[in-house]
Amino acid sequence: MKKQLPNIITLMNFSCGVMSIIALLLWNNSLLASMFIVFGAIFDFFDGMTARLLKVSSNIGKELDSLADIVTFGVAPSMIATNLLLIQSPNYPFLQIFHRIVCYIPLVMAVMSCYRLAKFNIDTRQTSSFIGLPTPANALVWISIPVISYCAFNDTYLWGVYSPKIYNCFAIFLNNPFFVIVSSIIFAILLICELPLFALKFKNLKWQDNKIKFIFLSVSIVMIFLFSCYAIPLIIIIYIVISIINNIIKHNKTDEI
Repeated sequence: MKKQLPNIITLMNFSCGVMSIIALLLWNNSLLASMFIVFGAIFDFFDGMTARLLKVSSNIGKELDSLADIVTFGVAPSMIATNLLLIQSPNYPFLQIFHRIVCYIPLVMAVMSCYRLAKFNIDTRQTSSFIGLPTPANALVWISIPVISYCAFNDTYLWGVYSPKIYNCFAIFLNNPFFVIVSSIIFAILLICELPLFALKFKNLKWQDNKIKFIFLSVSIVMIFLFSCYAIPLIIIIYIVISIINNIIKHNKTDEI
C-alpha cells in the first residue's frame, strides 16, 4: 500500500482530467471543467512529493504521471479552448464559413502536449529546468479564461484592485475567437520548441542562485494580490519573457568569456 500511494494520487489527477472533459461534453460547463483541472494540479503536486517522502519512486509512477498529465493538462485545456470557439465563432460571420475547421484548431495543443511529455521523460536536459513550456503552465492560461469570464460578466469581486470596465474588456478579449485561435497555435509551438525556461525548483535559498525565481515569484504574488484571477494569463506571459531575458543574459556572459 505504501508503494502504491503515490500512484493512487496520480490516478486521482487522471480522474480529475477525465471529469473535466465530462463537465464539458455532458454539462457544457467550462468553469467546472477548469476547477477539475485545478484539483488535478493539486494531486499532481502531491504525488511526486509523496513518492519522495516515502522513498518509493518507480518507473511505473513516472509513466502514470505523464499519462495523467496528458489528459489533465493536455486534452482537457485544449477542449476548453475548443469549447470557447464553439460558443463564440457563430457571432463572427467570417468564421462561420470555416466553423467546423477552426473550432478544432486548439486540439493541436493536446497533440503537442503528448509529444512534449514523451520527450520530457527521456530528455536529460530537463532535470533542473524546462525546454519548452510546461503543460501545467499552458493549462493555467486556458483554465483561467472561464474563471475570469465568470467573475467579469457576473460582476463578482474577489480581491485587490477592482475595475469592472477594464476586467470586462479583458474578458471579452480573452474570449475573442481570433485570440483563441492564434494563442492556441502559439502555445502549441511553445510546448515543443527548444526554448529554455527556468523551473521553480530550489536547491537552496541563496539570492545569487535563485534571483530569477525570487523575482518571478515576487512579481506573481503582487499581481495576484492586486488583480486576483485576472493576473494569471499575464503571469504566464511574464514567466516566458523573464526566461527569454535570462537566456539572453546568460548567452551574453558566455560570449564575453
